[in-house]
Amino acid sequence: MKVQGKMFIWLAVFILAVAVVYGVWSKEAAGTTALFMAFGLSIMIGFYLAFTAKRIDAGAMDDKEADVADDAGEVGFFAPHSWQPISLAVGGALAFLAIAMGWWLLYFSAPLVVIGLWGWVFEFYRGENQNQ
Repeated sequence: MKVQGKMFIWLAVFILAVAVVYGVWSKEAAGTTALFMAFGLSIMIGFYLAFTAKRIDAGAMDDKEADVADDAGEVGFFAPHSWQPISLAVGGALAFLAIAMGWWLLYFSAPLVVIGLWGWVFEFYRGENQNQ
């Protein structure tokens, strides 16, 4: 994590330099603001990674002599299949379409969003995947 933290901090320094040069040369507010916000996001991520790297054990990515296999292991648990994202995506698409077509469309999209979100959150509390 130390390497990633340093990379994001150096990226933030670069974005800050670009933002200053861009702001002075262009005198354009929107792009300059976007670059300064990108600097803020990069510095937050870099600080978090550097801060966390001090408190955990060094991983294989921090060892210059490490092999790829040294970082192998269990990544985590991933759902084998789920129909809930489809309901959530259709409901979200209809909700965004409601902005363009009319707010009445939210009456149809809100239940789809709620059903998809509820089902996705509680997917492993019932049914055949209950003990996963």
